[in-house]
Amino acid sequence: MALRGYREEDLVSNRASLIIHGGTEDERRAWAEEAARNFGVPLTEVRQPQELAGALRQPNGVLFIADVAKLPLDAQGLILRCLQMQEERPKVVVGVSGTAMAALTRGTLREDLHYRLNQAQVDLQTDGLRDALKRRWAQQAEQLAARAAALKAAEEKERAAAVARRPGSVTRILPKRKGPASARKGAPRNAVR
Repeated sequence: MALRGYREEDLVSNRASLIIHGGTEDERRAWAEEAARNFGVPLTEVRQPQELAGALRQPNGVLFIADVAKLPLDAQGLILRCLQMQEERPKVVVGVSGTAMAALTRGTLREDLHYRLNQAQVDLQTDGLRDALKRRWAQQAEQLAARAAALKAAEEKERAAAVARRPGSVTRILPKRKGPASARKGAPRNAVR
């Protein structure tokens, strides 16, 4: 990938908004999901223009637009205004199928929005990037699975300890009797004490 400003590794973990193009929509979404995991927030996805204004009002998080070229130009203007004027805003991941330049040439991507995000682009068609991402995502999936298993084991251990601490679950141990009941003077054979 020709460096335009930020490296892909930096973009996935910093607050910069960006254009991501090339690859499949699922790959672009997976990239945005990784960015959301880095911030410990859920991914918000916008597919319809009417969802955009509310999503842009979030003070933080990661907002993914699967294909900005499918949004009308005035909706893209909302994204631009958010990037220019909102100090507290989500990280906006603007997806484009094909290349950003092709969408710009077709007129389906606003020139001013493209200009604003020009220094922050991820091209999934870059040699080796998709394979590197797949390896990185596989490692992250393994780490998440290991953490989930450890968390589940800790929860089960805590639950077992809580059950053992309940008053109704305590086993009462009676003191041992001294000798058989018949040996005790005056005690009937079947008496319950």
